[in-house]
Amino acid sequence: MLGFSKNLSQIFYKHLVCNKRCVSSYVFSFSTSTNLVKRVVGTHNGKFHCDEALACFLIRSTDKFSNAHIIRSRDPQVLETLDAVLDVGGVYDPSRDRYDHHQKGFHEVFGHGFTTKLSSAGLVYKQYGAELIAKEFQLNEGHQDVHELFLAVYKNFVEAIDAADNGINQYDTDQPPRYVNNTSLSQRVGRLNLDWVDPSQSSEREDEAFQLAMKVAGTEFMESIHFHAKSWLPARSIVRECLASREDIDSSGEIMVLTKSCPWKLHIFELEEKMKINPSIKYVIYQDDRSENWRIQAVAVSPDKFESRKPLPLPWRGLVDDELSEATGIPGCVFVHMSGFIGGNQSYEGALDMARTSLKA
Repeated sequence: MLGFSKNLSQIFYKHLVCNKRCVSSYVFSFSTSTNLVKRVVGTHNGKFHCDEALACFLIRSTDKFSNAHIIRSRDPQVLETLDAVLDVGGVYDPSRDRYDHHQKGFHEVFGHGFTTKLSSAGLVYKQYGAELIAKEFQLNEGHQDVHELFLAVYKNFVEAIDAADNGINQYDTDQPPRYVNNTSLSQRVGRLNLDWVDPSQSSEREDEAFQLAMKVAGTEFMESIHFHAKSWLPARSIVRECLASREDIDSSGEIMVLTKSCPWKLHIFELEEKMKINPSIKYVIYQDDRSENWRIQAVAVSPDKFESRKPLPLPWRGLVDDELSEATGIPGCVFVHMSGFIGGNQSYEGALDMARTSLKA
């Protein structure tokens, strides 16, 4: 897996410049007539949202609907004649490329453990997402890395658009938010709609605004799949290998040594569950690239919490250098944070000794 991920990174660099150029110069053709040679995709007119903007970008990126014309209408007689219909029409039937989610009785989800109700974006991604990822990186659609990217991009990009369009709160709480956040992709795309004070409210102006919405949503989608291919997937491979060898580090299986510096915090929770790791990892040891000292970091109880599963011992916290080494009985200590979530030692052996001692505390 790791060897392939390196190859995938090379493919990423090859495509990055071309991809950005292609997205930025994407030609979106709109039409009010169905008398066309190219395939025609329909979505509703009027106010648009991020889900159909992304859905249109995605479906026009497939081989089947490459650069298809877009018709924006709510007329059932017009929609019935089209090759694909997104976010309107009251029908979900992927065999006929119908992708609406507003009809009574609709409860489609992505699967693979996800429970968020899909919007038109999620429906099109569920149908064509793996194809788009495989094509972008010149891989077979059945390749394991394509599958991992397919799931990761849904979780980290598409699902939020589905949830926002379906009015699903991110948190189960009856408390008001502590602050206003109007910076999500769904909100930024929403602001591209014509403002009520705009002097022209014509359908042509609406279509121009929707064209920009597709470009914005599509650009960020492509950035997401390239990030996950270039950075996320190689890091996941490293963390997976380090978890697999954890018992070679310490017989407890609760200490992981990161063999190469990379983002590990999100991966560790998902991979622990996937690899059925029990007991869970308490400490991660890695080398600090800047100081060349070694760090020991306590793993948080969950990705969105600051609390650690097992903080470094209370008597060590806030101490540095010789005072810390004297308190621990371990030479080369550098520091332990006041909260106990991280500490440092001049050597790998010292950091490992700190982790082992902390496990027993």
